[in-house]
Amino acid sequence: MFQQTIGTMISCQGVGLHSGKEVNLTLKPAAPYQGIRFIRVDLPGKPVIEARNSMVVDTQLATSLGYNGYRISTVEHLLAALAGMSIDNASVEINSPEVPIMDGSAAPFTSLLEEVGKKAQRHPKSYLKITKPITVTEGSKHIHLLPSEEFKISYTIEFDHPLLLNQSYTIVVKDSSFIKEISPARTFGFLKDVEQLKQNGLARGGSLENAIVIDKSGILNQEGLRYENEFVRHKILDLIGDLSLVGKPILGHIIAHKSGHTLNLSLVQRLLMLPDHYTVIEV
Repeated sequence: MFQQTIGTMISCQGVGLHSGKEVNLTLKPAAPYQGIRFIRVDLPGKPVIEARNSMVVDTQLATSLGYNGYRISTVEHLLAALAGMSIDNASVEINSPEVPIMDGSAAPFTSLLEEVGKKAQRHPKSYLKITKPITVTEGSKHIHLLPSEEFKISYTIEFDHPLLLNQSYTIVVKDSSFIKEISPARTFGFLKDVEQLKQNGLARGGSLENAIVIDKSGILNQEGLRYENEFVRHKILDLIGDLSLVGKPILGHIIAHKSGHTLNLSLVQRLLMLPDHYTVIEV
């Protein structure tokens, strides 16, 4: 139950989803209590952007962090991999304002972390244990955070499409369950929305190799789905990444309905504003 960092340095390359440009990313071990930090090595002075709630600058299309005018976007999949595998401290050196999309899931990052392993640090790990319910709503969307002895997520999505009319999934999030059940779930989008994004200069790096693309009747990806309910599993992946911006792993049961990055981060903000609704446990 000590804090953990990664075993050694490891790198990967990919394209930015919106920029379409090649991105080099390197994960490095970090000292206890540092948390997760992004370092823009492509900029003078190599500015640092910490992965925490106060650094969130945008939640449209993806979660973006910023500090002193510098930004790093589409951080949720990498943060989900780190949180899902119980990594507390790591430095992320990157030469782009956007984390590479890889295959649209967290699996490539999870594979990197499995390759280098984890290193226990002789400093206690702390958890944020929910003691009173918290709810945030936005129209028909809502998230409830309830007391629990474990980190559990129950998620429901509803879209006006035959494939996504109603999907629900519940999981107790541990390293093993995250790797097997959540990490490989890919991001998804509707063909009409992808075409509009590209017309507006976005999603330049998007393709069938890094997203599930849905048309009026089905999906365009010839290899099919990785899970029958891959869509809701990916929403859970995003939620895990966004919740990591609390700064500590959570012990609580999250019940989410039609949520997204904006509402996810509203829950994080609400939680941190209510210190009488949780207790910090140091193990």
